[in-house]
Amino acid sequence: MKTLLLIRHAKSSWKEPSLTDLQRPLKKRGIRNASEMGERLAKLDHRVERIFTSPARRAMQTIELMAECAGFNSDMIEVCPDLYSFDYDDVMLYLRKLDAQWQSIAVVGHNPAITDLVNFLALDHITNIPTCGVAQLELDIASWNALKAGCGKLLHYDFPKNDPDVED
Repeated sequence: MKTLLLIRHAKSSWKEPSLTDLQRPLKKRGIRNASEMGERLAKLDHRVERIFTSPARRAMQTIELMAECAGFNSDMIEVCPDLYSFDYDDVMLYLRKLDAQWQSIAVVGHNPAITDLVNFLALDHITNIPTCGVAQLELDIASWNALKAGCGKLLHYDFPKNDPDVED
């Protein structure tokens, strides 16, 4: 059994048009949301052994803020160029190469890859994981190379505009 925390980067700024897509930083709302979502993760008491992030500035800023608020050690963060993708197949190929030693990991990336990967692994129908959204999956696999459609169960799904204090 493995656990996968998929995180979409927080809201980015388009203020400086001269910046490349990789260079775009978070906007103020994104900074607030990343901190807030980190605090929510801390309340879940979910621990990860390793965090893999896209090299995009907005993704790295998101996880740095979330990690600080969630109590994750920043030494756990690894920047992975292969995660700068908008296609879930690319992200899944990266995950399938991970060492089986990792039982619980987090991945910070981009849409539609994050939403599509959650839907593929859990056979779910989430229309769109919003910026700074978090989906926690329990995977019925012993090794990361066994990732396949339907191997996951969605345990937790949250995003900034979701009010955690309102019960269904």
